[in-house]
Amino acid sequence: MSDTPDSEVPEAMEPPPREWFILKVQVNREDSIREALWRRIRIAGLEEFFGDIIVPTEDVAEYSKSGKRRIVKRKLYPGYILINMALTDDTWFLVRETPGVGDFTGSAGKPTPMESEEVERILKLGVSEDEGGAQIKTAIPFRRGDRVRVKDGNFQNFEGDVEAIDEANGRITVVITIFNRSTPVELEHWQLEAV
Repeated sequence: MSDTPDSEVPEAMEPPPREWFILKVQVNREDSIREALWRRIRIAGLEEFFGDIIVPTEDVAEYSKSGKRRIVKRKLYPGYILINMALTDDTWFLVRETPGVGDFTGSAGKPTPMESEEVERILKLGVSEDEGGAQIKTAIPFRRGDRVRVKDGNFQNFEGDVEAIDEANGRITVVITIFNRSTPVELEHWQLEAV
């Protein structure tokens, strides 16, 4: 018989509260690293210390050469994963020792949790339009200042410089020289090609 009364038997420690952290990971391996993290968490039996592990993405409309529109997921922050976890020595070690994970973002080697407003903003970006999120952007292969040629429409074969890009509507403002005057013209992105 033990000398310790039943009331003094230590109970299981309650995990600290979960917070959001940013992990630096290998670029283009975000999804496989996310799956590897979940496997390691299950093997170690630490599920109660972890919440969501997210690769932040947004829906983007892309057009094929034939003009067919398709929606694809584009990573918002290539090389980074958001993880919701209770930070302990065991969880920190498990995450850091996962192949492909570089480190937590933070200062002086100590992981710094994200502000809740930042987390909400990033999570809202990933919500599709039919779920109440933002309008789907159009993937436009041009940047401001690029030289382009109009391949379709009233200004066909004119060349100009990209002045502004409207990803939400898929339109580009191009400055074209007509009669020795610079004239801004708004065109659909598919009407242009790089020079």
